Amino acid sequence: MPKEKTTRKAAPKTKTEKKKKAADPNAPKRGLSAYMFFANEQREKVREDNPGIKFGEVGKLLGEKWKALNDKQRQPYEAKAALDKKRYEQEKAAYTVCLLPNPCNPKKITC
Repeated sequence: MPKEKTTRKAAPKTKTEKKKKAADPNAPKRGLSAYMFFANEQREKVREDNPGIKFGEVGKLLGEKWKALNDKQRQPYEAKAALDKKRYEQEKAAYTVCLLPNPCNPKKITC
């Protein structure tokens, strides 16, 4: 005698939503990438050359221009990015030291 097939429905999975921590407004801003320095510099020129262009298309054109650059043309933007990265690391180090509690008075933050 053949057995009847039975189907069971799986219990619905409950998703636990992770709460995102609120960003500290006093935290230092991250350094910009070389591409972002390039895009900020070239965005206005792209919009002037292509009036009426949509927002997303501006980004696509900037990306194409960035890919077309050779290493020598990218070098000034990479230098700016390196300087900005150093700035961020210095500000972050000062910020994290500021967050550490004072060993003499652990309840009070010194900064």
